[in-house]
Amino acid sequence: MKVVILTSDNRERFKKYDDAMPQFGPAPTALLEGFAMLPHSEAEVHVISCLQKPAPAPEKIADNMWFHGLVVPKMGWLRTLYQGCIRAARKKIHEINPDIVHGQGTERDCAVSAIFSGFPNVLTIHGNMRAVAKFYGTSPGSFYWMAAKLETFALKRTVGVFCNSAYTESLVAPHAKRVWRVPNALRRPFFDLPVKSKESQLPILLNVGEIFPRKQQVELLEVAKKLHQRGFHFELQFIGTVEPETDYGKAFLRGVAEGQKAGYARHLGPMSARDLIGVMDEAAALIHCPSEEAFGLVVAEGMARNLRFFGFAVGGIVDIASGVEGAEVFPDHDWLALETGIAKWLEAGSPRPKTASQTARSRYTPGIIAKRHLEIYRSLAGNKNG
Repeated sequence: MKVVILTSDNRERFKKYDDAMPQFGPAPTALLEGFAMLPHSEAEVHVISCLQKPAPAPEKIADNMWFHGLVVPKMGWLRTLYQGCIRAARKKIHEINPDIVHGQGTERDCAVSAIFSGFPNVLTIHGNMRAVAKFYGTSPGSFYWMAAKLETFALKRTVGVFCNSAYTESLVAPHAKRVWRVPNALRRPFFDLPVKSKESQLPILLNVGEIFPRKQQVELLEVAKKLHQRGFHFELQFIGTVEPETDYGKAFLRGVAEGQKAGYARHLGPMSARDLIGVMDEAAALIHCPSEEAFGLVVAEGMARNLRFFGFAVGGIVDIASGVEGAEVFPDHDWLALETGIAKWLEAGSPRPKTASQTARSRYTPGIIAKRHLEIYRSLAGNKNG
């Protein structure tokens, strides 16, 4: 089966056009790792990404996988509703002549390029743009407002939508012709590298993700401060980028500076997957308490490394935590319940679970998720209504 995957190359987002290899988000990366494990006879995969400037890349990124970086001038992006991206992708897709086209995410150009490809197409929702736009209260014409409008437009015109959680499905189903519940895969290092739990006198708790209002790290710092004031000894480590010029970034940096001075919090900045795994293996727990979450990939990643989990029962987190040893979720925005749960765990000696990694392996390995995608693609082969 010949498959086209439309996904964003993060070299465009971060303007790193000199980097030697394309860089995809964690979920698309894991899916492509799964496809790369399949024989060429089962799946021939072509990955297409649009960029505003030329960037180097090998013709093939796996034995059965080709990469096509398409240069589209700035005028062809959001200001023209991605018309340049749509046309460039459509031209390349017709050259490839695939059995199916899969748009990864509705955040930017991938979904609209898929639905206008002229081939049977499906979409994956990684982040629910309408929910994000509602959270930020965006005004007409803003990025998230436009992304939400384009998401609804695309959902109604694709053959079907891959939903990574029950929450995502509840938002998508009223607008889509068909939906499939398929979780995101985790990148292979989270399974390939042996779990090496290291005992520490000072329990380390992790929060992983970009520092911004929807992830609520400033509010989490207040919980950590209260636990410290109650006499608990621990260190809450934040991993992720922060924008120091924003009000939220400034508030976070003030709070983490206070926490570092007192000894209960620290910001480590962004990390590669392998560095993150090393930090996870030294930690005892992961805390993730966003106000909205389509899936919660980092929660599954933490469980794959046998971390105890604390968080709010929102979005896809509910699905991930279900049936997992040591996963404890609390009502949305119930910061007191979160504080109480962490306190009880610290009093008990901050134990790590023993079977969480086995559960994660049975649910989220790239090979399992890629094979499920292939099953769905095959069921749609020959549908020319795309």
